[in-house]
Amino acid sequence: MGTLGRKIVDTDVKDLVNLLNKAYSDEWLAYYQYWIGSKVVKGPNKEAVIAELTLHATEELAHATLLTTRIIQLGGTPVTNPQQWFKLTNCGYEAPDDPFIVKILEQNIKGEQCAIKTYNALMKKTRDKDPVTYNMLLTILSQEVEHEEDLQALLEDVEIIMKNK
Repeated sequence: MGTLGRKIVDTDVKDLVNLLNKAYSDEWLAYYQYWIGSKVVKGPNKEAVIAELTLHATEELAHATLLTTRIIQLGGTPVTNPQQWFKLTNCGYEAPDDPFIVKILEQNIKGEQCAIKTYNALMKKTRDKDPVTYNMLLTILSQEVEHEEDLQALLEDVEIIMKNK
Protein backbone atom coordinates (compact mmCIF):
# COMPACT_ATOMS: atom_id res chain seq x y z
CA MET A 1 0.00 0.00 0.00
CA GLY A 2 1.18 3.46 -0.70
CA THR A 3 2.23 5.83 2.04
CA LEU A 4 -0.95 7.91 1.90
CA GLY A 5 -3.07 4.77 1.97
CA ARG A 6 -1.39 3.78 5.24
CA LYS A 7 -1.50 7.32 6.58
CA ILE A 8 -5.32 7.50 6.42
CA VAL A 9 -5.59 4.57 8.85
CA ASP A 10 -6.38 6.19 12.18
CA THR A 11 -5.55 3.26 14.45
CA ASP A 12 -2.48 1.29 15.52
CA VAL A 13 -1.60 -0.44 12.22
CA LYS A 14 0.63 -3.05 13.86
CA ASP A 15 -2.18 -4.05 16.22
CA LEU A 16 -4.64 -4.13 13.32
CA VAL A 17 -2.34 -6.37 11.27
CA ASN A 18 -2.06 -8.73 14.24
CA LEU A 19 -5.86 -8.90 14.53
CA LEU A 20 -6.21 -9.45 10.78
CA ASN A 21 -3.66 -12.29 10.98
CA LYS A 22 -5.77 -13.92 13.70
CA ALA A 23 -8.81 -13.71 11.41
CA TYR A 24 -6.65 -14.99 8.53
CA SER A 25 -5.73 -18.01 10.66
CA ASP A 26 -9.41 -18.59 11.42
CA GLU A 27 -10.25 -18.55 7.72
CA TRP A 28 -7.65 -21.18 6.81
CA LEU A 29 -8.83 -23.45 9.62
CA ALA A 30 -12.46 -22.89 8.62
CA TYR A 31 -11.59 -23.67 5.00
CA TYR A 32 -10.06 -26.99 6.01
CA GLN A 33 -12.84 -27.83 8.46
CA TYR A 34 -15.43 -27.31 5.72
CA TRP A 35 -13.40 -29.07 3.06
CA ILE A 36 -12.61 -32.19 5.09
CA GLY A 37 -16.11 -32.23 6.56
CA SER A 38 -17.53 -32.36 3.02
CA LYS A 39 -15.43 -35.46 2.37
CA VAL A 40 -16.33 -37.44 5.51
CA VAL A 41 -19.93 -36.41 6.31
CA LYS A 42 -22.53 -39.18 6.59
CA GLY A 43 -26.25 -39.14 7.18
CA PRO A 44 -29.57 -37.98 5.77
CA ASN A 45 -29.56 -35.17 3.20
CA LYS A 46 -25.83 -35.75 2.74
CA GLU A 47 -25.62 -34.50 -0.85
CA ALA A 48 -27.13 -31.11 0.00
CA VAL A 49 -24.78 -30.75 2.97
CA ILE A 50 -21.74 -31.74 0.88
CA ALA A 51 -22.64 -29.08 -1.69
CA GLU A 52 -23.04 -26.40 0.99
CA LEU A 53 -19.84 -27.33 2.83
CA THR A 54 -17.90 -27.27 -0.44
CA LEU A 55 -19.28 -23.83 -1.31
CA HIS A 56 -18.48 -22.50 2.15
CA ALA A 57 -14.93 -23.86 1.94
CA THR A 58 -14.41 -21.90 -1.27
CA GLU A 59 -15.78 -18.74 0.32
CA GLU A 60 -13.59 -19.12 3.43
CA LEU A 61 -10.57 -19.40 1.16
CA ALA A 62 -11.69 -16.20 -0.59
CA HIS A 63 -11.89 -14.49 2.82
CA ALA A 64 -8.29 -15.54 3.51
CA THR A 65 -7.32 -13.99 0.18
CA LEU A 66 -9.03 -10.69 1.05
CA LEU A 67 -7.31 -10.62 4.44
CA THR A 68 -3.93 -11.41 2.86
CA THR A 69 -4.27 -8.51 0.46
CA ARG A 70 -5.23 -6.09 3.22
CA ILE A 71 -2.45 -7.25 5.56
CA ILE A 72 0.10 -6.65 2.80
CA GLN A 73 -1.44 -3.25 1.95
CA LEU A 74 -0.99 -2.26 5.60
CA GLY A 75 2.69 -3.18 5.42
CA GLY A 76 2.33 -6.45 7.29
CA THR A 77 3.06 -10.06 6.44
CA PRO A 78 0.38 -12.74 6.45
CA VAL A 79 1.07 -15.77 8.64
CA THR A 80 3.50 -17.88 6.62
CA ASN A 81 3.63 -20.97 8.83
CA PRO A 82 0.40 -22.99 9.13
CA GLN A 83 1.43 -24.16 12.60
CA GLN A 84 0.87 -20.56 13.72
CA TRP A 85 -2.80 -20.76 12.74
CA PHE A 86 -3.53 -22.86 15.82
CA LYS A 87 -1.73 -20.36 18.08
CA LEU A 88 -3.44 -17.30 16.59
CA THR A 89 -6.97 -18.57 15.97
CA ASN A 90 -9.93 -16.84 17.58
CA CYS A 91 -12.30 -19.68 16.79
CA GLY A 92 -10.21 -22.82 17.08
CA TYR A 93 -10.64 -25.93 15.01
CA GLU A 94 -12.87 -28.92 15.65
CA ALA A 95 -11.80 -31.95 13.69
CA PRO A 96 -14.79 -33.73 12.15
CA ASP A 97 -13.88 -37.01 13.84
CA ASP A 98 -17.58 -37.85 14.18
CA PRO A 99 -18.83 -37.76 10.57
CA PHE A 100 -22.53 -37.76 11.53
CA ILE A 101 -24.22 -34.96 9.64
CA VAL A 102 -25.73 -33.31 12.74
CA LYS A 103 -22.33 -33.15 14.45
CA ILE A 104 -20.62 -31.72 11.35
CA LEU A 105 -23.31 -29.06 10.96
CA GLU A 106 -23.20 -28.14 14.66
CA GLN A 107 -19.40 -27.77 14.56
CA ASN A 108 -19.58 -25.49 11.54
CA ILE A 109 -22.44 -23.43 12.98
CA LYS A 110 -20.33 -22.87 16.09
CA GLY A 111 -17.42 -21.76 13.87
CA GLU A 112 -19.63 -19.34 11.94
CA GLN A 113 -20.98 -17.83 15.14
CA CYS A 114 -17.43 -17.24 16.34
CA ALA A 115 -16.53 -15.68 12.97
CA ILE A 116 -19.54 -13.36 13.23
CA LYS A 117 -18.38 -12.19 16.67
CA THR A 118 -14.79 -11.78 15.45
CA TYR A 119 -15.68 -9.71 12.39
CA ASN A 120 -18.20 -7.63 14.31
CA ALA A 121 -15.48 -6.73 16.84
CA LEU A 122 -13.02 -5.91 14.04
CA MET A 123 -15.61 -3.69 12.38
CA LYS A 124 -16.12 -1.77 15.63
CA LYS A 125 -12.36 -1.25 15.83
CA THR A 126 -12.06 0.03 12.25
CA ARG A 127 -15.32 2.02 11.99
CA ASP A 128 -14.43 5.64 11.20
CA LYS A 129 -10.71 4.75 11.45
CA ASP A 130 -9.97 2.58 8.41
CA PRO A 131 -12.69 2.59 5.75
CA VAL A 132 -10.90 0.16 3.44
CA THR A 133 -10.54 -2.53 6.11
CA TYR A 134 -14.04 -1.80 7.42
CA ASN A 135 -15.62 -2.36 4.00
CA MET A 136 -13.66 -5.59 3.49
CA LEU A 137 -14.78 -6.81 6.91
CA LEU A 138 -18.39 -5.93 6.12
CA THR A 139 -18.22 -8.06 2.98
CA ILE A 140 -16.80 -11.01 4.93
CA LEU A 141 -19.27 -10.58 7.81
CA SER A 142 -22.20 -10.59 5.39
CA GLN A 143 -21.08 -13.96 4.04
CA GLU A 144 -20.46 -15.39 7.52
CA VAL A 145 -24.02 -14.43 8.53
CA GLU A 146 -25.29 -16.13 5.37
CA HIS A 147 -23.23 -19.23 6.17
CA GLU A 148 -24.74 -19.50 9.65
CA GLU A 149 -28.23 -19.19 8.18
CA ASP A 150 -27.52 -21.81 5.48
CA LEU A 151 -26.14 -24.30 7.99
CA GLN A 152 -28.95 -23.82 10.47
CA ALA A 153 -31.51 -24.37 7.69
CA LEU A 154 -29.75 -27.59 6.68
CA LEU A 155 -29.68 -28.75 10.30
CA GLU A 156 -33.43 -28.09 10.59
CA ASP A 157 -34.01 -30.12 7.41
CA VAL A 158 -31.95 -33.04 8.73
CA GLU A 159 -33.79 -32.94 12.07
CA ILE A 160 -37.16 -33.06 10.26
CA ILE A 161 -35.99 -35.98 8.12
CA MET A 162 -34.79 -37.88 11.19
CA LYS A 163 -37.97 -37.13 13.14
CA ASN A 164 -40.20 -38.43 10.33
CA LYS A 165 -38.33 -41.71 9.82
